[in-house]
Amino acid sequence: MSTARDTATNQDTKAEAATHPSILMIEDTAALAAVYQEYLTREGHDVIAVTNGQAALKALAESPPSLVLLDIRLPDIDGLEILDHIRQETPGTPVVVMTADGSVNLAVQAMRRGAYDFLVKPFSADRLLVTVGNALERLRLQEMVETYRARIAQPRFHGFIGDSLPMQAVYEVIENAASSRATVFITGESGTGKEICAEALHQQSPRRDGPFVAINCAAIPHELMESEIFGHVRGAFTGAIADRAGAAARADGGTLFLDEICELGLDLQGKLLRFLQTGHYERLGGTRSEQSDIRIICATNRDPQQEVQSGRFREDLYYRLHVIPIHLPPLRERGDDILEIARHYLAQFAAEEGKQLLHYTNETEQLLRSRSWPGNIRELQNVIRNVVVLNEGEAVTVPMLEQAFAPATGAQWPKNPQTQSGLSGYAEKENETPSSIRPLHQVEQEAILQAIEVCNGNIPRAAAYLEVNPSTLYRKLQSWRAHMN
Repeated sequence: MSTARDTATNQDTKAEAATHPSILMIEDTAALAAVYQEYLTREGHDVIAVTNGQAALKALAESPPSLVLLDIRLPDIDGLEILDHIRQETPGTPVVVMTADGSVNLAVQAMRRGAYDFLVKPFSADRLLVTVGNALERLRLQEMVETYRARIAQPRFHGFIGDSLPMQAVYEVIENAASSRATVFITGESGTGKEICAEALHQQSPRRDGPFVAINCAAIPHELMESEIFGHVRGAFTGAIADRAGAAARADGGTLFLDEICELGLDLQGKLLRFLQTGHYERLGGTRSEQSDIRIICATNRDPQQEVQSGRFREDLYYRLHVIPIHLPPLRERGDDILEIARHYLAQFAAEEGKQLLHYTNETEQLLRSRSWPGNIRELQNVIRNVVVLNEGEAVTVPMLEQAFAPATGAQWPKNPQTQSGLSGYAEKENETPSSIRPLHQVEQEAILQAIEVCNGNIPRAAAYLEVNPSTLYRKLQSWRAHMN
């Protein structure tokens, strides 16, 4: 088992290799080794040359190289065994195999066992340099990808779960925007995690030690919203029995998150715009100007541009807020993130409820992936909580999900077309004549169209039930349309 020190050492070794790439050349013919080494050193490469397998294993153990040039035929150890050793110990190290003209089959075997490329002797200096350059460039790009994944694409990112490509894009924007003072405008359907995104921006920012204050503009009556944001003085309205600091004051030095910003009234939008421009505000009923150093993050599940066009949202405020946009993708567009999130909440809720539900069956996971989840993560949480509370056992089954889903919408999970129209349908027609048999392509087309209809036009969901790739259905639909035209 590797320790933290081993991990750190490996990372340091990789970083050094990426900065000063080194090449280990394993070639038993001394004259050829000298020629190849001369080619490479003239281009600025650091080359260590050995002439047998034992020396190669020793060199690999002492200082793992960036690249290995490996002769297949060595006097003491089979070159393929050296290749297997490298793939096991340092799988990220590219290996270029060198072989004689009559041993191309060995080179092909080496490629199948993980070699990056091969060179057939004799080869020119240009051929060698191009191959080595390509291998080192691939190594550099691989290091960049690993660094990016280690930094961003993790299953957990400041409260987010999942590392799908749409979410990696979100994480990158958060990382890049967090250090700025610019306002951030988050959009996305209800339940996609807009407040989590705002908290992530706060935690990544230099203001992380300051307060994070969140206000849901849709949950507070319009007549109280100004007091909620800017505070009030005693006697400002009925019930204002004492001075009260608003969110702008409480968030001083930190971040103010205004969720459902489009719910603000137009008069309050004007006051918010002035505050954003000057940093000054007055409490409701007060006359003294106050100042607060905050960063504004806002969010909405509406289309803000449509709100501006309809006159419900001030255009000047929109452009003042919409400096850095972040759009959170709906759950249905996040691929296997659905399963990661579902597993996380299953473990959490089962622990909270003292249940033994540990995992989902394969068919249940397929159904989780196929649903469109209009309520996004919030809906998924509710369904899983329902399953955990009302059921026992170790695995979540399809009937459990159907039971949890039906009360919320009065609907049922769509049935698998393959299950509905299985072989039993043919058993009932055993007395029909051969002339009633239809071509297979017609049966396939009807099955696909029926599945799409049952799934209300959702092609990815239909593909999941048919157990094919969605691209297969798209391709067939396009082909059928072309024939119709």
